[in-house]
Amino acid sequence: MNIKRWIGRREKHWQRLDHLLRKVEQKRLKYLKSEEIRELASLYRSVAADLARARTQEVGKTLTQSLQSLTTRAYTQIYQGSRKQEWHAVQEFYRWGFPAVVQQTFPYIIAATSLFLFGGLVAWWYAWQDPSFMFLIVPERLISQVRDHGELWMGSIVGIEPLASSNIMINNISVSFGAVAGGITAGLYTTYLMVFNGLLIGAVATLVGQNNLAYPFWAFVFPHGALELPAIFFAGAAGLLIGKAILFPGKYRRRDAMKINSSQAAQLVFGIIPLLVIAGIIEGFFSPNPIFPDPIKYLAGIGLLIGLVMYCNQKRKIA
Repeated sequence: MNIKRWIGRREKHWQRLDHLLRKVEQKRLKYLKSEEIRELASLYRSVAADLARARTQEVGKTLTQSLQSLTTRAYTQIYQGSRKQEWHAVQEFYRWGFPAVVQQTFPYIIAATSLFLFGGLVAWWYAWQDPSFMFLIVPERLISQVRDHGELWMGSIVGIEPLASSNIMINNISVSFGAVAGGITAGLYTTYLMVFNGLLIGAVATLVGQNNLAYPFWAFVFPHGALELPAIFFAGAAGLLIGKAILFPGKYRRRDAMKINSSQAAQLVFGIIPLLVIAGIIEGFFSPNPIFPDPIKYLAGIGLLIGLVMYCNQKRKIA
């Protein structure tokens, strides 16, 4: 290889990359035009190849170090800038995007919530009419603990909070993901999960109500339930969105309807994960903790629910 000729041919590219990098270092990546960003990425790849050739051909320590410095600067700006943009996109989603998708999919959230409440009402009605119905839904051990011993089961969490919290998170996330995945059954499995969880909550609520333990029970449920239950309803809405695309694609081809609704469903899932994590921490460390009196737990739950409603109802202001 003719070193001087190669350097003469490639030097203008190195200078151009240096010029773009100085511009980025002074004004940041977002101030570059789109064609300059593409040029920056292309020059980075070609100069990285030049560095490899310079090392192989041993063109000189000074030039090799100069190319090494140039590629390092380019790598830092391209990939660090990309990470910053990705992090900014995540922040924007949780600040504005998730509330927007909740508002767009509100009818499906109402549908999922209605299925849950229907299950709860059915369980409440039958549990009062026929005591044996309770045994079809609630574990016998739990029924015995409440009826025979007059106590709730939440005390078992105290002392093993980290383990309990992580298990609760995993369980809640798996239920939510199951509700979403149930959409591929045309929403049938999603519907089943919503109704079944409603039946379970309704039966348990009736059980504690019949045994005068409703006040401490709801004091336990309110703090984490204010986030956990809406998150499950959002997951149910995601599953119903997918099911609707399969059954009723409307003016779109079924494949296109699946893409559109699956995109909204994915955004709902992305949004509920933090809700479930926070709810799991509250359920593990706060809800069962006897240090906090029941009125404080009720207030915490109400406050969290109001905060969630206000967050989901916010609209982005257009300057």
